[in-house]
Amino acid sequence: MTSPSPVHAPRDLGEQPWFVLNSSRYRVINTRHPAISHFYALDIATPSDLTFAVPDGCVDILFDCDASRPGAKLCGTPLKAQRVDLLHQHRYFGVRFRPGVIPGFAQNLAEDLAEQQIDLQDLLPNAQDMIESITREVQFDEQMALFNGFAPASLSRTTSALTTLVIDKVLAHRGDIRISQLEALSGYTERTLQRQFRHDTGMTPKTFCRIIRCQAALSCISNGFELSFSDLAQDLGFTDQSHFLRDFKQLISTTPNDYQRQLIKSAGRARIDVTA
Repeated sequence: MTSPSPVHAPRDLGEQPWFVLNSSRYRVINTRHPAISHFYALDIATPSDLTFAVPDGCVDILFDCDASRPGAKLCGTPLKAQRVDLLHQHRYFGVRFRPGVIPGFAQNLAEDLAEQQIDLQDLLPNAQDMIESITREVQFDEQMALFNGFAPASLSRTTSALTTLVIDKVLAHRGDIRISQLEALSGYTERTLQRQFRHDTGMTPKTFCRIIRCQAALSCISNGFELSFSDLAQDLGFTDQSHFLRDFKQLISTTPNDYQRQLIKSAGRARIDVTA
């Protein structure tokens, strides 16, 4: 295991890369909310068959703000690159929860939420009013304020201390940490770690590590760090470059080189407007 390197550490888990590349503008507002990582808004600029959600260990609420068919879904993290239908000329508003956090109103679904999309109206009694208000609003900051006003008290969920410890350690080491090390740090056996973590997040610790390590690689490429892919693979603790390329292709749906080329071609980072 390598020690976390500040120069290569991601700002956070960042944005869904294919959402950014297929948008005309991608806006982000960070938040100090204990359960939420950030809010985001995007417009789909051109029709594309290459819009994927990639594994990030996060649950999202995604609002489709199109006047003709407004709606909202609770989306569990994908476990591999998953095609999504973001429609041409539709506006979207999203709420991304922190890695490993399941909103309280969906806690009974935690073990089965990965790779699932559920209509918000099936989960919240006031969802229709929330959806109508948020999707009618055109100002991003007002959408965020409306969500905060409607958000149930059960938005935050108490996660077990063991799972919280695992999440913190995995994020601190960018996914490059062994289960045996988590056993030593927590004082619990692998079996207990697996059972509790899956109960709280719907993932195994090993899957979460794999996702976070690939997200760290994605962040390094997206932010333009100048290092070879072999150095990046070594820096993040992959067995070798082939292991890195295989994981990246499965989780991101393209190779690191192709992703970097598309990012440069489309000026992807320039589309992102972040408000702290």
